[in-house]
Amino acid sequence: MYVLGVETSCDETSVSIVENGKKVLANKVLSQIDIHKVYGGVVPEIASREHIKGITYVFEQAMNSAGLTYQEIGLIAVTQGPGLIGSLLIGINAAKVISLNFDIPIIGVHHIAGHIYANQLEHEMEFPLLCLVVSGGHTELILMREHFDFNILGQTQDDAVGEAYDKIARVLKLPYPGGPVVDKMAGLGKDVYSFPRPMIDSQDYNFSFSGLKSHVINFHHNLKQRDQEIDIKDFCASFQEAVTDVLVKKTVLAKREHQVKQVIVAGGVAANSGLRNKMKENIKDIPVFFPKMDFCTDNAAMIAAAGYYQYQKNQFNDGLTINGQSRLSLEV
Repeated sequence: MYVLGVETSCDETSVSIVENGKKVLANKVLSQIDIHKVYGGVVPEIASREHIKGITYVFEQAMNSAGLTYQEIGLIAVTQGPGLIGSLLIGINAAKVISLNFDIPIIGVHHIAGHIYANQLEHEMEFPLLCLVVSGGHTELILMREHFDFNILGQTQDDAVGEAYDKIARVLKLPYPGGPVVDKMAGLGKDVYSFPRPMIDSQDYNFSFSGLKSHVINFHHNLKQRDQEIDIKDFCASFQEAVTDVLVKKTVLAKREHQVKQVIVAGGVAANSGLRNKMKENIKDIPVFFPKMDFCTDNAAMIAAAGYYQYQKNQFNDGLTINGQSRLSLEV
């Protein structure tokens, strides 16, 4: 089955064709980073307009790259939510037009399910497994006992880890997007500031990064007020060590309790080199998988892959009446 994936949840316009949930035939992504860089973050209205401008072009590029016609597509998988509602609706309505014109079944996919199934594009999922989702809007530990069976063990109680990275980057006046820059700087520095590790000793799987973010910002402000020199590399390294210590310890704890066969990491922060290294250093008894860099950030291949397995599990939704949802539960 050839699955046409469509992803427009934030600021990437992406269309992909994936065969049987595994083989990527085409994955086209039109990024808006340079446009939003001026504002230091994504402007929802501008994002929606850019999706409108680029969506037809990306469809054409993906279909031409795959060498397929719409008559050969067996399923359309489109991101239903969560995300920016204006952006979501561009992709959903474009997918509906293709579905209606060519009589192709359409399925709405949860954006985080897509990030999780980015791993399936390269590594076969073996259940039960544990997934750490880390992105700009999400920080969750999820237990999966089979395909499309999501049990959220814990999640952030306030800020997501990616959001904390972006805020620290802005305070340090680093270029946008800030997360990758903080990671790069951290690799050149040392953990000399010893920032707190929030909730690291709690016996649940929840996270909290708001307090750490505030502590780091206030610490930076106090250093500036006293006119003390700040080594940005060490500052980033200290922040990253605090964050990754918490993420890895919680993951190891959940791995032991639930006796999983593999650990996968998903979301934009899965590209973080500090997290990748520390996770592999601390989990050696079972496989630890990360998506390749192209599949860490938002893309339609992950949506097509997730849609295929959702379709196989007969988890259909409302077809042509699919509507975008800025908030959407992953657990069925």
